[in-house]
Amino acid sequence: MIERYAAEAAHRFDYGWLKGAHLFSFGDYYDPDNTAFGPMRVCNDDTIAPGKGFGAHPHSDMEIVSIVLSGTLRHEDNLGHVVETSFGGVQRMSAGTGVIHTEHNPSDDEPVRLLQLWFMPRRRGGAPSYRTGGFDPQKLDGRLLPVVAPERSEETVDIAQDLTIYLGKAQAGGRLELRQAPGRRVFVYVIEGLAGLGADEPLQPGDHARIEAPGPLTIAAIHDLFVMVIDLP
Repeated sequence: MIERYAAEAAHRFDYGWLKGAHLFSFGDYYDPDNTAFGPMRVCNDDTIAPGKGFGAHPHSDMEIVSIVLSGTLRHEDNLGHVVETSFGGVQRMSAGTGVIHTEHNPSDDEPVRLLQLWFMPRRRGGAPSYRTGGFDPQKLDGRLLPVVAPERSEETVDIAQDLTIYLGKAQAGGRLELRQAPGRRVFVYVIEGLAGLGADEPLQPGDHARIEAPGPLTIAAIHDLFVMVIDLP
């Protein structure tokens, strides 16, 4: 079963220093019918203005992933990590029993766009931790490249949940393929281009789909495509 969500259905906002879209209930936006998809709780497409950011704030018992699409994101936390990430970089913070952090755009003139994703962990109450990793953007072409997975590798950041986050690009007329075990879920978010899923109208930038037990999944690039796909329990 495929549930499709148009970009206009997301909670869109513009605070001047921060603008974007919340695809699930988040902050002052609450919809009791839109709080989760499996262990997934948050998907925010945020753009932070130059020199601005989120001040120090706490989290607990959540796996938080930040994927930078353009610009630079600076992370600092009370565990002692200070990291700047640009496109090709991924940050994962396991909040566990509690962590305090800030997220800031250090540039004087360039905004930063990022996807921030929150997931429930396998087990609550773990020790907080932070990990950053990177991937080669050229390896996105023509495939779904895993960038976050349960096990760490040279190009994947590990996460304390049974899920894999993929990024992929395809030229118009190309296809991206995902094969997974039966009974899984898939979350598809279109970053750029047009994505075809079956006979329905293509997904446009900002659109997403939540798919239950899909079996093999084929995503057709109607126009040059940049997409995020998450394999979930």
